Amino acid sequence: MRIVATEFMSLDGVVQAPGGAKEDTDGGFANGGWTHPFFDPDVVGGAFDDALAKADALLFGRRTWQTMAAAWPGRAGDPFADRMNAIPKYVVSETLGDDELTWNNTTRIPGGEAVARIRELRDTDGGSLLIMGSPSLVRALLSEDLMDELRLMIMPVLLGGGKTIFPSDGALRTLELTSTVISDAGVHVCTYQSVAKN
Repeated sequence: MRIVATEFMSLDGVVQAPGGAKEDTDGGFANGGWTHPFFDPDVVGGAFDDALAKADALLFGRRTWQTMAAAWPGRAGDPFADRMNAIPKYVVSETLGDDELTWNNTTRIPGGEAVARIRELRDTDGGSLLIMGSPSLVRALLSEDLMDELRLMIMPVLLGGGKTIFPSDGALRTLELTSTVISDAGVHVCTYQSVAKN
């Protein structure tokens, strides 16, 4: 399986709380919901539709999983929601109990086992293992060179600080830009593939 991350991102690299004001206020972040003026169903929504169509499973960090698990089960009835609810899901967490895994088809991966278990998943046959949001998890997988593709929805806004997906370990990692689509609102949907090290 290929590990693919899809992220809403500001021009200054922030991915925190794209969906709503109270989604993630860590660090005093006060700009939650910043993506709404730039979202369109064709270009930005289409990028998510395409990524989900190619996915065989979803992978989340705990906070993103909890946000999604609170939202998606009540949205049944359209193809995207139905696929989100039916597809196998994995959540990396040390704190969630099995009795809390109420979103259909969810399996918990203990945090201490995450890298090894995700490596095992990556080595199985299938389409992609899709991550939406989950910046801490994406950063960890980038640090371990386990990310095969980044699909970034780069929006024309500066947020002045917040969570990012990028490791700060000083390591050089080369990516290849394989496609770019630009929406009428100025969103660049950029797909980057990892470049194998020689």
